[in-house]
Amino acid sequence: MRTDEIRSSYLAHFESRGHRVVPSAPLIPHDDPSIMFTVAGMVQFKDALTGRETLPYTRATSCQRCVRAGGKHNDLENVGYTTRHHTFFEMMGNFSFGDYFKEEAIDWAWEYCRDVLRLDKERLWFTVHPSDSEAHEFWTKKIGIDSARVIDHEENFWAMGDTGPCGPCSEIFFDQGASVPGGPPGSPQEDGDRYLEIWNLVFPQFDRQPDGTLEPLPNPGVDTGAGLERIASVMQGVHSNYQTDLFTPIFDVLGRTLKISDREAVIAVPSCRVIADHIRSCSFLIADGVLPDREGRGYVLRRVIRRALRHGHKLGLDGPFFHALVEPLLSVMGNAYPELSNNAERIQRALLDEEERFGDTLRRGMELLNDSFSSVKNSVLDGEVVFKLYDTFGFPVDLTADICRERDISIDTERFEQLMREQQERARNSGQFNNDTADIVGLEGSVRFVGYESLSGESVISQIFKRTDESLVQSESVSTGESGVLILDKTAFYGEAGGQIGDVGLISSNGSAFQVSNVTRVNEQFLHHGEVTAGSFFEGRKVSYEVNSLHRQNIARNHSATHLLHAALKEVLGSHVHQRGSLVAPNRLRFDFSQDEPLTSEEKQKVEDKVNELVLANQPVVTELTSYDEAIENGAVALFGEKYGNDVRVLTMGAGYSVELCGGTHVDHLGEIGLFKIVSESGIAAGIRRIEAITGRAARQAYLNTERTLDEVSEKLKVNREQLPQRIERLLEDQKNLQRKLETALNSRLRDLGTELADLAVEMHGVNVVISCIEGDSQSMMSSFDDLRQRLSPYIVVLAITEGERCQVVCGVSESISERIAAGKVIKHLASMTEVRGGGKAVMARGGGSATKQQISDAFATLPDWFRSQLSS
Repeated sequence: MRTDEIRSSYLAHFESRGHRVVPSAPLIPHDDPSIMFTVAGMVQFKDALTGRETLPYTRATSCQRCVRAGGKHNDLENVGYTTRHHTFFEMMGNFSFGDYFKEEAIDWAWEYCRDVLRLDKERLWFTVHPSDSEAHEFWTKKIGIDSARVIDHEENFWAMGDTGPCGPCSEIFFDQGASVPGGPPGSPQEDGDRYLEIWNLVFPQFDRQPDGTLEPLPNPGVDTGAGLERIASVMQGVHSNYQTDLFTPIFDVLGRTLKISDREAVIAVPSCRVIADHIRSCSFLIADGVLPDREGRGYVLRRVIRRALRHGHKLGLDGPFFHALVEPLLSVMGNAYPELSNNAERIQRALLDEEERFGDTLRRGMELLNDSFSSVKNSVLDGEVVFKLYDTFGFPVDLTADICRERDISIDTERFEQLMREQQERARNSGQFNNDTADIVGLEGSVRFVGYESLSGESVISQIFKRTDESLVQSESVSTGESGVLILDKTAFYGEAGGQIGDVGLISSNGSAFQVSNVTRVNEQFLHHGEVTAGSFFEGRKVSYEVNSLHRQNIARNHSATHLLHAALKEVLGSHVHQRGSLVAPNRLRFDFSQDEPLTSEEKQKVEDKVNELVLANQPVVTELTSYDEAIENGAVALFGEKYGNDVRVLTMGAGYSVELCGGTHVDHLGEIGLFKIVSESGIAAGIRRIEAITGRAARQAYLNTERTLDEVSEKLKVNREQLPQRIERLLEDQKNLQRKLETALNSRLRDLGTELADLAVEMHGVNVVISCIEGDSQSMMSSFDDLRQRLSPYIVVLAITEGERCQVVCGVSESISERIAAGKVIKHLASMTEVRGGGKAVMARGGGSATKQQISDAFATLPDWFRSQLSS
């Protein structure tokens, strides 16, 4: 069976047993700040499995794309060196949310192995947890498996964390035959490849308490995972995932690039396997909106790309090659994942850009690393070298570690981490993947949101969380001066979602007041963040609430304008435009979208004009509740990264000009937007542009500010506003004339200075030496430097300029004497006495740092004797 047949047959098998076929979620988890990437099939169902979310179905099946690129989930250094490790893989799974349990899960897994895959029963082995006699009995007595092949294994227990849902699991193994090394699961040889795990059936049935006791879950579930690549290797009779049809087209193209015709010879090279694996994860990450960057998910992507490029460098591929492997990847995965095909050109462009950007970096970094190997002591590379590679050349640390490992050299991680600590601390403090409400757990039910119809009403406090120094803790009450979170059984406050920030306002009761500063969501609950400014609140108390109408109105203007902007960009630029992020705040809107080139002034004006035309037409905004499938079928736009239920809100604006799924708050008529004005357009990453815009009151204020500025300029230039362009043009021409006169005078002075410095040259062993600390700036120093190099031969020229406690130094040496005394060594000599740091080539080097004019003069005073000693040797 080909992998596309396995994928479709698995989904069909479980669909016929009442499961909803759910598409693969993006690799960026939705509303889950605890993980960077989707690492397993259960990620998109985590809340449903834990009971925090109620889905419109109780059974689901999916084939989920996953990325594991380091940390506890996967050792990146093993990828390419084993037959099974990958950064990207597909996990087929079936899930039960309080519906069926062990017996059905085991039955249906067995039926798929027996009836669809037609695997030999005698080659299948099974593991269960020693405490799970129920699963053991199902396998042996109901299915009829020989008890010798159903093994108790202590490690067969799954947990989401130290507390919370957990339970036993049962694994299915395939015996690849005696020719493959390894022993049965649970034996001392179990780490070999002979017995291949192909399926894991997890049964979350307990709730682990803080004291370690296991309480039965009221609705136990099922979470299974079957590795597509592993099953493909079994069904295609090969002993390595890399030999399956998922990879062979990639190896064929790679082989042609390397001029190796034997496919198996290509697959046998670890560097080729690294490249073939990495093109998959990199392509899918870019398709899902991640782009190379210096931090976060973008940094992980860049690290994986650069690891692939370094292995290409090892194979002698010094030119761009990686982006060309997208094409064979599409041939095997493009049909199953249309998002890959739809973004193919963008993926290739992003990879090519990174290849070109990293080409010189790789060569320079390898030069530094190879030079450093000569001074390695005790097979340990200095952490300062590792830090310099990372900080200066952008070398990921694991890339340096990879190269060192191949030479049996370790790196001084302690020293590197010491140098990195400040940067790491900043990254930790940024809280990029932290969640302020992560400690709020156990929320049941869902709040009734009435904010589409009204902005005020009455409700009852169902739960209170008080803020401490480090977290939010559940409390029975909260009083004056204390901050925290109130959860109501009904609310009109919109909770932060889909790029729209939360509402603000007031919750009150009998003289007590709670100022709401933001509203967020956890599962189906709305969390009202704020501070008690008077009195106190306790659970069960009846309260009144009122949303700040001005704040809501401003947000609604910007949100509706965002929808119009999205549609206008598609009309003006093309259908390739897709949302890649947004922010809807009361004072502005921000919209990120896929686009390679900056917008021209004409394009920006067209977009702005189109939105304002729709605003002036003042047509109503039409809201419709319908099913997700029907909305998509009717052409509604589902936004990138958003998570939709079975029933959705469809917002139609401009008589069908914009039709999008959206749960946010909007104006009733487009005329309420007032005015739409683009304030900036910029690039934020390769292939991603950002527009920031304002509407309503903010746009009017910007207009008034511009008018005021024009009046002030007119008054200062003593002309009316109609004459401003001509007056400014004349001022610019006057400035150019003055600049030309200044440059003429400066050049004259520099020629005089060059003559003066040349006259100060001292002859040392046949070499003209000039050492001087001069007045001026960096430009004048370099002009004098170039002038002296033309006047003298052979020469050593060392010049410096100082400003306060900062200095710059340049050194030049004639090529004929550079072997005796290199310019870079001169900078190092000065560095031994001052805080000057720098370097360069043998004939020219530059430096700078903290040094006063006196400190530079003292250091320069040592140079004549040092030059004589160097020139005489």
